[in-house]
Amino acid sequence: MAGQRLAIAAADGGSFSGYLALPPSGSGPAIVLLQEIFGVTAHLRSLADFYAEEGFVTLAPDLFWRIEPGVELTASDAGRRQGLDYLARFDFERGLDDLAAAIATLRARPECNGKVGALGFGMGGRLAWMAAARCEVQVAVGYYPLGLETLLDQAPSIRRPALFHFAAEDQLCPEPTRERIRAAMAGNALVESYVYPRVRHGFNNRDDETAFDRFAATFAHSRTLEFVRRAIGPHYDLAALWENHLHWEFVAKDADETMKTMVPEPYVNHVPTMTGGYGFKDLRRFYKHHFIPGTPRDMTSKHISRTMMGDRLVEETVACFTHDVEIDWLLPGVPPTGRYIEVPLVAIVQFRGGKVYNEHIYWDQASVLVQAGLLEAGKLPVAGVESARKMLDQSLPANRLMPRWKESADLD
Repeated sequence: MAGQRLAIAAADGGSFSGYLALPPSGSGPAIVLLQEIFGVTAHLRSLADFYAEEGFVTLAPDLFWRIEPGVELTASDAGRRQGLDYLARFDFERGLDDLAAAIATLRARPECNGKVGALGFGMGGRLAWMAAARCEVQVAVGYYPLGLETLLDQAPSIRRPALFHFAAEDQLCPEPTRERIRAAMAGNALVESYVYPRVRHGFNNRDDETAFDRFAATFAHSRTLEFVRRAIGPHYDLAALWENHLHWEFVAKDADETMKTMVPEPYVNHVPTMTGGYGFKDLRRFYKHHFIPGTPRDMTSKHISRTMMGDRLVEETVACFTHDVEIDWLLPGVPPTGRYIEVPLVAIVQFRGGKVYNEHIYWDQASVLVQAGLLEAGKLPVAGVESARKMLDQSLPANRLMPRWKESADLD
């Protein structure tokens, strides 16, 4: 996704540039993406593209334009020193004025539906706090914000939903400082915050090899999406998107139409057997030549539960089928046994915008092997069809695999 340079008129004269990325739909709510001390880097532009793919009109303004226009530092020791020098000279009041100008520029564009949020990192996280208190944004999010301890008197003034992500090992915001900030936030019901253990300042910056943490960044992103979408949208019917994907997989059995429900480079991982694919080419090959042809004729699903959060859907089902075909993704290399099998499945599905991004599918492989006659249950602590039956009927006996269960009967 290629963005474009955009000129933003400053309130006190002159203009500065910004990087604008548009969503696939062409329009929607907007986000102003507020930089770290490194400027509008390739990383920040890729984040703008990323949020555009999630459905937002995204603008990353050059907030250092009054110091050095177009600055783009690296997440290195030298770049960090230079960025901290810029930060020392940065006027946050002027920065807030420039943020307001960026918001006005977005609202004037036909692609923006008028709803705007602010999302910042480091120094941008501080500006997100200031925006929530003093700018006309509908929502604000800050990652590892700098210097909030000097703004605690503004906490009661925050009048828009605001979310902050803190790094537990952030030397720029150590635990005592962080607890003061969170205590000040506690009095305002519009403000939420999370602390991510064992990560440092910059955990969301892929260019910072010493700080980036993929799992914390992913978790924080899901929380951010849920928070922002609740305030300004865009709202996607994840259940309908998932049902459409399943239709092309299991009913129409069309690999190409299945791929159209997914992002350009998706991935699927069936965890017990590590089958699936990473990227369009391998995943299409998997669906067309292995998954769809290997679906049993009588395969059905009994739904247990479905949970949705932000960009994720979690679904519990019990899959029921006769092993009448070699099922590459479930029992790879095992010829059809003709046995009837029932197995609980959990699908964790992540979406990006209105498309499926990835699937992690889990099940109890031991239960499948027992029912297929490939594993003897009596010699190991594993169950066969009983695990599926208990999912469907909670009153069925538990703890049958625990030899010592009977011993505790009279202990209470």
